[in-house]
Amino acid sequence: MVVPPLLRAVIMGPPGSGKGTVSARIIKHFGVKHLSSGDLLRDNMQKKTEVGILAKSYIDQGQLIPDDIMTQLMLNEIKGLDRYNWLLDDVPFETIKCRLTARWIHPASGRVYNLEFNPPKVQGIDDITGEPLVQRDDDKPETVSKRLQAYDAQTKPVLEYYRKKGLLKSFSGTETNKIWPHIYAFLQTKLPDVSQKDAANSR
Repeated sequence: MVVPPLLRAVIMGPPGSGKGTVSARIIKHFGVKHLSSGDLLRDNMQKKTEVGILAKSYIDQGQLIPDDIMTQLMLNEIKGLDRYNWLLDDVPFETIKCRLTARWIHPASGRVYNLEFNPPKVQGIDDITGEPLVQRDDDKPETVSKRLQAYDAQTKPVLEYYRKKGLLKSFSGTETNKIWPHIYAFLQTKLPDVSQKDAANSR
């Protein structure tokens, strides 16, 4: 009996491109394990793991989390999935933008607030002095957008690398329902549709 190779896939796309909807359908139809770097990041920060604490320190400083920390986070999770097909979902830019622009400071004391993790009791006001909080220039949405454009430029060589290896499959369109049949047809060449099997078993 020949065992088919396991599928290792990454789904990439800009915010609002329907990645979440497509990922949910892939999981339902093909039974792959879904790894979301955003979900893993949140989970590790809530559980205060070593990686989570380190990642939070970068977010609180308004910085993007370095690649080596994100890689460590993902590898820790992937180690337990060596016998499964899996789909890795990257963090949408809008999520990163929200996290980076969530930081506000009290200039006189240097107290830092983060709207997600340790918000002030009254929005825009320092808890102790009642003075207004400010946002540093490099935390403002327009500055963060520029940094994310730089990140976008960094992902292009990655896509090009996989394109040259013949491992990149691109899908484009304005509606998920129009793109999905093409994605489904492509994945059917790699994996069986487990949802049909589940439906047959439940009859």
